[in-house]
Amino acid sequence: MGAVGPVGLVLHPERDSEFAVSTLLDWAQERRLPVLGLAPEVARLNCDAEPVTEAELVRRATLVVSLGGDGTVLRALRLCQALDGPTPVPVLGVNLGRLGFLAEVDVPELPAALTAIDEHRFVVERRAAVRAALPDGTMAVAFNDIALVRVPGDRVAAVGVRVNGESFVRYAADAIVVATPTGSTAYSFAAGGPIVSPSVEGLLVIPAAAHATFNRALLLAADEHLVLDLLPSSGVLAVEVDGRVVCQVRPGDSIALALVPGAAHLLRLGTTSFYQRARRKLRVMGSTEADDGISPG
Repeated sequence: MGAVGPVGLVLHPERDSEFAVSTLLDWAQERRLPVLGLAPEVARLNCDAEPVTEAELVRRATLVVSLGGDGTVLRALRLCQALDGPTPVPVLGVNLGRLGFLAEVDVPELPAALTAIDEHRFVVERRAAVRAALPDGTMAVAFNDIALVRVPGDRVAAVGVRVNGESFVRYAADAIVVATPTGSTAYSFAAGGPIVSPSVEGLLVIPAAAHATFNRALLLAADEHLVLDLLPSSGVLAVEVDGRVVCQVRPGDSIALALVPGAAHLLRLGTTSFYQRARRKLRVMGSTEADDGISPG
């Protein structure tokens, strides 16, 4: 019996996905499988995908196909996440633009990829999320990062870091980034953080453009409790969740953050490794002084 039942779609809000959707529909129709799409997204396409709500898509789909770039994959992971309950719906990322880290195949490879998944020829890559308890009592979940960012014109981000209830360091910076291993190649990397294998379970804490002598990143274990305290000298900070501003916080506020291991499942077909994707995307070449005349494979 095939591994694929009803297929869900998550589309990039702007990129042309009509050919990719048509390709997926042709594959599914040959197997008499329903294709489900979020109602606002499929409304802009003339296609036979069944319009559904987010809740219905997650409940019915056995596989969700993300058509876009890394941002679209992140949105699909957040949609399909399972933080405290059943196994998350697996996500296959299909690239419609620039090369990213999360998408697995390009559109011409989509039918072969779906066939491979249907024949159980795939690997599940478990992706951790970071969950934050915000001061207003709401929860925020990100698969890349949650950042406290200085509001232009206001004072710097002055933030105290507590680990397992113990004060460790105070940062003064333009932003404090708390990233998952998935997010180590995003905002965290731009701020000078390390590249972390997605198989690692831990949280990175990185000051961006630090205004103090101590500017080092921290790597916390999966079971360590992290709290960020906004100090009296801090300005008002925007809270960004995977790049989306969700609220503002002020001096005296505290945010508790925790890693959620295996919150989402990303499908891999074994065509490329994380390190191959990182080398291409980040142009990792190393020092010319270390060149021995042999090109890396």
